[in-house]
Amino acid sequence: MQHPSSAAKLLGYAGLIPFVALSAFSLIFPDSNYKEIVFFGLLAYGVTIISFLGAIHWGLTMQKNTPNLFLLMWGVVPSLLGWISLLLGSVNGLLLLTATLWLCFVMDCKIYPKFGLAHWLSMRFVLTAVASISIALSVIFFR
Repeated sequence: MQHPSSAAKLLGYAGLIPFVALSAFSLIFPDSNYKEIVFFGLLAYGVTIISFLGAIHWGLTMQKNTPNLFLLMWGVVPSLLGWISLLLGSVNGLLLLTATLWLCFVMDCKIYPKFGLAHWLSMRFVLTAVASISIALSVIFFR
């Protein structure tokens, strides 16, 4: 069982910077003319992240001679939900994005242990929680 390396932790936590920075902007400047840009920035970055989270499952199953159809199918669901969140835009899109982040985490809790990767889940929880809180604060205070 190999725990996340220092590099993986650094990159994972650094990946929170756009979420936290955009959220901070929305809290510091709640009456800004840039609300839609901030919301779109959160959406676009969040979609990138959930697409990455889905792709991990393709990587896991591609190691097998016979890839698992469920993992292949699940691997595209976050990207599709992300695309829908972009179509919804603003608040509704951000709410769907947040729900998708948590759905990805729940699925990872079920799938990672089967690949001996349960030790990644504590970091995944923190990343999901901080990203979700950042999005929620932006939606609440930047309306």
